[in-house]
Amino acid sequence: MQLDFINRGPTEFGVPPTPIGLPTLTKWAFDGVDLAPVWNMLVHRVTKEPDDAAAFIDLSTIAHLQGRPSDRIILQAQALDLQRIYRQPAASSKHAIKLLAFMAPGDFMANIPIEFLLAGSEVALDMIYVIPGMPLPKPIPEHDIALVAVAESDENQTVLKEIGNFVKAWSRPVINAPDRIARLTRGGTWELLRSAPGVVMPMNVRIDRTALAGVGLGDLLVDDLLGGSRFPIIARPAASHAGEGLIKLENRMAIEPYLSERAELDFCIAPFIDYRNADGLYRKYRVALIEGRPYACHMAISNHWMIHYLNAGMRDSPAKRSEEARFMAEFDQDFAVRHAAAFSAVAKLVELEYLPIDCGETQDGRLLIFESGTNMIVHSMDPPDVFPYKKAQMEKVFLAFRTMLRNISSRAVDVSYMTATEAKDTEHASACA
Repeated sequence: MQLDFINRGPTEFGVPPTPIGLPTLTKWAFDGVDLAPVWNMLVHRVTKEPDDAAAFIDLSTIAHLQGRPSDRIILQAQALDLQRIYRQPAASSKHAIKLLAFMAPGDFMANIPIEFLLAGSEVALDMIYVIPGMPLPKPIPEHDIALVAVAESDENQTVLKEIGNFVKAWSRPVINAPDRIARLTRGGTWELLRSAPGVVMPMNVRIDRTALAGVGLGDLLVDDLLGGSRFPIIARPAASHAGEGLIKLENRMAIEPYLSERAELDFCIAPFIDYRNADGLYRKYRVALIEGRPYACHMAISNHWMIHYLNAGMRDSPAKRSEEARFMAEFDQDFAVRHAAAFSAVAKLVELEYLPIDCGETQDGRLLIFESGTNMIVHSMDPPDVFPYKKAQMEKVFLAFRTMLRNISSRAVDVSYMTATEAKDTEHASACA
């Protein structure tokens, strides 16, 4: 790691600042690089230049990577007080697409990690943070297309509503409509997909702490809450992600000990579905739907039902990596074909141009959807010496995303041209009449 190429201060007036950025800092942390020298360099920058917003936003990212949420909040607030637009430049200015992404303040789960999808590409990315009650900063950067990167959460509902108000009259195409994102709560997603052909999604019910305790005491019956489903059930805090507080409760007696360890007031519960394969292992897939077409992002294999890629032992198992490589290589002719009707139904019902989902397969062969959310990370950080098959697959995903941007932008230009031409023809016809 060389600090000289990142030791840059505030940019010229009117140009959005360029941070080191989420992809670079996360990759360094992922690879075990000591971020202390970077932190010290950034602290020196803000000491020397207190208006260095890029340094503050990078400090906030490092604090998050190091597990210091309070520091992240303070540092991000300082950054956004100074500047609410940040830039990730295109790798080349030739034929660059200009993308404007609407962002919400928060941690990595608050937005699509859009920088990962576009790092090193021909897309110039400007990220504009939307704060409810405050006007958008001016001037708005010139752009070909806009993307609502804000993800669904309790905290982001107000931001999504605010974005929905102003994008109705936006001059450029806007993808991932905010009202469609806002409905992707766990319960809302279940309502959307419950009848989709080829899809199984466990019923998700939001329940407060008192009611969950009542289930534990026998005052409420879980089958009344979950449409006839019985124990075991899955429980998690309503606002949690990445498996935080997620547990399988085998019976009602397990609820009281679980609540004694949790301080949250609201939870989600769902039936547990045993999705083990014949070999006794669980398999979870991350698939990105881009303009309705599915793309494989990763596959994790574990002997435990609660799978995360980092805890599945993929790095330590050549056999698991070999299976993931086959999954990716054969995806378009195998997994995507088997579940074509399910993926098509999900795309039509959710109506988002970009949507990652985490899924598995039921024992009778249907697509089992655990959750969907635009904030799921899709990246190419895994070391190529251990995962040699991943780079090409992830480039395929990234190319599909960039192609979507270019196609939608081009279609909008064509429509604008046709509209202008039709107006001139009308004027000409009127003049000749």
